[in-house]
Amino acid sequence: MSDESKAAEKAADKPAEEQVSAPKPAEGRKSNEFVGIELADDDAAADSGEAAEKPAERVVSDDDVIEPEFSLSGSLPEPRIKILAALAAGVLVLDVLTKVLSVAFLEGADPIKLFGGVLYLTFVRNPGAAFGLAEGMTWVLALIALGVVGFILWISRSLRSQPWAVGLGLVLGGAVGNLADRLFREPGPMRGHVVDFLSLFDPFGRVWPVFNVADMAIVCGGATIVVLALMQHDYDGTVHREEKKVEA
Repeated sequence: MSDESKAAEKAADKPAEEQVSAPKPAEGRKSNEFVGIELADDDAAADSGEAAEKPAERVVSDDDVIEPEFSLSGSLPEPRIKILAALAAGVLVLDVLTKVLSVAFLEGADPIKLFGGVLYLTFVRNPGAAFGLAEGMTWVLALIALGVVGFILWISRSLRSQPWAVGLGLVLGGAVGNLADRLFREPGPMRGHVVDFLSLFDPFGRVWPVFNVADMAIVCGGATIVVLALMQHDYDGTVHREEKKVEA
């Protein structure tokens, strides 16, 4: 038997060695890559746990404005006390100023004709109500004025209608203006005469009673309130609408 045939028989008896073996990790080098992977997995799990426990914070920018929620009935508007107070104060200041000027320049003087006789500036001390009504009942009118002022101040806490604020502001300013005359003018407290100085179409009030700024404010404010009441607008901002009945 030749040498080549002997070598072939030895190769058949011995198990074949692997031609390509897997690379062995180098000595002195631990599997850092696997450790790093495990640490990364632990960090990721920890982060995911914190994210599950703590919700992500939302950053609200100027362009991302969250509007407040409104109920089905709508939100209540802000109270209109500032409008009421400002209008009442304006009427009171104008009324007091014009009365002071009337006492200074019109008392004892001849009536002044304006606008071709449409309006006259004259001077009258009125012991009654607006437009010369209820003469001789000054103390009763003073008590009524105090009641009106108190009532307006009481309902002003729930005043949320701007038209109502205008109407009540005019009435309040006019009532306080005439009340000041009844409290501080002659002949004495609760009996003082109100100063009137405006007359229409006649210098002595024979066509239309002589009046003042407070009277005009009371009439205009009262008319505004009547219109609002007829339109079913309440001072608290609510509007009542009658539902139409549907016939079967």
